[in-house]
Order: sequence, then structure tokens, then C-alpha cells
Amino acid sequence: MRLAVCAEMVFTDLPFVERVRRIHESGFDVELWDSRTKDIGALKATGAVFSSMTGYISGSLVDPDSADDVVKTAESLIPTALELGVSRMVVHPAELIDGHAARPVYRSTGRMWSTGARTLERLGRLGEKHGVTFCLENLNTVLDHPGIPLARAKDTLALVEAAGHPNAKLMLDLYHAQLGEGNLIELVRAALPHIGEIQVADVPGRCEPGTGEINYARVASALADAGYEGTVGMEAWASGDSESALDAFRTAFTVYAHEKS
Repeated sequence: MRLAVCAEMVFTDLPFVERVRRIHESGFDVELWDSRTKDIGALKATGAVFSSMTGYISGSLVDPDSADDVVKTAESLIPTALELGVSRMVVHPAELIDGHAARPVYRSTGRMWSTGARTLERLGRLGEKHGVTFCLENLNTVLDHPGIPLARAKDTLALVEAAGHPNAKLMLDLYHAQLGEGNLIELVRAALPHIGEIQVADVPGRCEPGTGEINYARVASALADAGYEGTVGMEAWASGDSESALDAFRTAFTVYAHEKS
């Protein structure tokens, strides 16, 4: 497994480029959110490997009236992804503005399902054309993202399966899944063929592994036993010192150390 860290959430007292440099020097890949606000040349100069970035600007994957905006804005971001060497571009089930539902919806419909699957398949074809993979992230509607339809991990997995394209995968966020569904080990086993990347944070608090209720050492072992060789990204706040948070993340996902202890 490769390990990545979201630069938006650690070393927050430092300029963004310096955050990326510190993550890279600590031996991790880097996740980004909105690349439009970043100095792309300066980011490249750090030598960091960029794991993923937000892959659209506006529109809702499941809304027939704005699904075209998702595809159009995704295409506009592909040059930045290619410049940074990003292989995974993250999309959500519906439009977010500052983390909140742009147009809250509390009931899903068959039309949303069919639109979401078609739009994700379109993104897959776009990704195939340019050599990137679009990853649909599950979200929790209990705490962080109320009003986002089809946001549960089982729903996003079903959409990815329905899209049926190798360049449309799942960004499986285990923090969101724990809040909304739980049963994480069985979830990662079921989702394994469709996972593009995994994101982690502990519950409650959305801080690094070891600060909450999730046994990430067991999750890591289950992933290793299942043969997962992809990326695990820490999309989490540091509960204290960021260096210590990175160390805790590395320890939780160093499966060899657990096997020897």
C-alpha cells in the first residue's frame, strides 16, 4: 500500500507549498482539494507525488439539469491533473459548496440513480481518453454533508458498478462510512474490485488514526490480506502536532509491524 496525506488538513500554520514539501519529505504522497487556488509550478518544484485532487468544479452527478456541468468542468481540470501527475480525480454524488449541499435533497429517486450512473460512465470515458481515473467519494449525511443524495458507501459502490467503466472507481472514505454505516472490514472486502483509493480519519473528530473508535490496524491487516496494493490517504486533521499525526498514520498502516508484534 502507498500512503498519502491530504495537504489541506495538516501543517495548517504553514504556506500550502511548504505543507506539501513537509509531507513529501516525510515519505508520503500528497492529496489536494481545489487545485485552482494553488501555484502549480511551485507544487511541482517540491518533487512530491500527487495522489488525487478534486475533479470537478460545479454541477451534480445525479441531477439531469446540471450533470453536463460536472463533465465539462472535469474536462477543464484534466490539464492541471496531467501537469501534476495526478492519476485520480475525485467527484461527489452531488454538488458541494464549502462542504455543504448546494441544493439539499433528502430522498433519492430512480432518475437520480440512472443519471448518476450515466454521468459517471461519461467521466470514465473522459478519463480513459486522458489517462486518469475518476473516483466517486462516499460521504456521510449524519454530520458533515446532510442533503447529499446517494452518498452512502453502498450507494456510491452501486453507482460505480452500474457505470461499469475501468476509469470510474470508488474513493472509499472510511471516516464517512463509519459515521453512516460501519462494518468497515466487510465493506472494504466487498468494494475491493472497484476501489480507486481509500481515505481514512478516525471517529469522532476526523483526526488521525488512533484518536477515536476505529481499529485501523485491523482494517490495514484486512486490506493486506485481501491483496489491496493501492493508495490509502489520510484525509484528517492533526489532533495535535502534525508530525505526530503522520507518524500515527504510518504506524496504523504498517502491517508488517503489527504482524511481528
